[in-house]
Amino acid sequence: MATPARDLDVELDELPAVLTVEEAAAVLRISRGAAYQLARQYRCTGGREGLPVVTLGRTLRVPRAGLVRLLDLDIDADTEG
Repeated sequence: MATPARDLDVELDELPAVLTVEEAAAVLRISRGAAYQLARQYRCTGGREGLPVVTLGRTLRVPRAGLVRLLDLDIDADTEG
């Protein structure tokens, strides 16, 4: 079974509320290593730069809302005529 992020036809509003760093990398079409580097940048800059992540225990997750903000996309604009 493919993850939602691996299906490049999926809409951002159809993604789960949180994604793994690997899933976010697939959505952004960047390497896993680049995504983790951007996640480290986000944490080191206090959220000013990089890939938005939250720490849940010992794991990193990328909130869908943060990914949308990063891309500066308005999901609702796609549904307007």
